[in-house]
Amino acid sequence: MLSIELVRKAFARWGIEGRIQEFPVSSATVELAAAALGCEAARIAKTLSLEGDEGCILIVAAGDARLDNTRYKQVFHRKARMLPAEEVALRVGHAVGGVCPFGIPENIPVYLDESLRRFDTVFPACGSANSAIELTLAELEQYSGCTGWIDVCKGWGERA
Repeated sequence: MLSIELVRKAFARWGIEGRIQEFPVSSATVELAAAALGCEAARIAKTLSLEGDEGCILIVAAGDARLDNTRYKQVFHRKARMLPAEEVALRVGHAVGGVCPFGIPENIPVYLDESLRRFDTVFPACGSANSAIELTLAELEQYSGCTGWIDVCKGWGERA
């Protein structure tokens, strides 16, 4: 099954699958997604795939945020290590460019970074390199089944 179809199926539970936007152009990077949506890059909710203690974890952060290794280590007690690109699709179910916290294996914890809190709505991908959905932060929490909010990024907003 295509990744975007996994996301559609996950969203059907809440009746929001019709809100997925698909573009005739790539939205695989923060910059491309912002251009496709006509919004500021910071509002793109990028999903980072990292090695966790018992498998992988996902961190959803604002488009202008970068992982802060010191903060990450304080929260997770280990050095941040991104999943190799060739492993992401196998382990998360979505390929790089479309990684999102929806329609993923249940054993993958999802964390939302504080860098997102300055926005009313954000735009995460929906499993493909040309899709997104606009969600409020409460919706993002609910639909991602997030474990919680963390503060592990730098370079955004007032921290720039």
